[in-house]
Amino acid sequence: MSRFPIILSAPSGAGKTTIARRLLAERTDLGYSVSATTRPPRPGEVDAKDYHFRSTAEFEAARERGEFAESANVHGHLYGTLKAEVDRVLSSGQHVVMDIDVQGAKQFAAAFPQSVLIFIVPPSISSLVERLKARATEDSRSLARRLSDAQDELQALDFYKYVVVNDDLDTAIKSVSSIIDAESLKRTRGGEVIDRVQKLLADLEREIGKHTER
Repeated sequence: MSRFPIILSAPSGAGKTTIARRLLAERTDLGYSVSATTRPPRPGEVDAKDYHFRSTAEFEAARERGEFAESANVHGHLYGTLKAEVDRVLSSGQHVVMDIDVQGAKQFAAAFPQSVLIFIVPPSISSLVERLKARATEDSRSLARRLSDAQDELQALDFYKYVVVNDDLDTAIKSVSSIIDAESLKRTRGGEVIDRVQKLLADLEREIGKHTER
């Protein structure tokens, strides 16, 4: 069965990272692509496990060579998804789960057109504000910026094939998991299933032949 990337996008605080982590923990057919970044490693972080840590010059050179499926400048540091990392996970027989913003999702989908795009939305703006405040990392200015970003991201909803409302985390995870299962069974993706059906048809033809000869 062919494998494909799953892109989860959402306004900050809507739960896309939590959903991605739970899916990775619960499903053996999902894998994680290790991103590259120019930010310094934090205590305990390991190169090639947590991130591929690159200098700015190395990152820019790789981007010039077209090695990234998507990249962006986030708070003064460069982040990106290496095509080779995505191919590594896919070739291992797993789907790739990505939690990236709208801008990155558009870049990524251009590099991997078989991607399944899922947008996670909060049940209400008040719940989104509460989730952001609960982090205790947002002052009024940064909260306003994230809400403004959310407005822009919600306006890109038509770019996504699926929309999941995260009003209950377990239900949202089940919904995303069901989408992955349904996409896996699609005729355009299910090469092994199509081969099996072709074999069934061939066997049927032989069986019909046996009975009509009698």
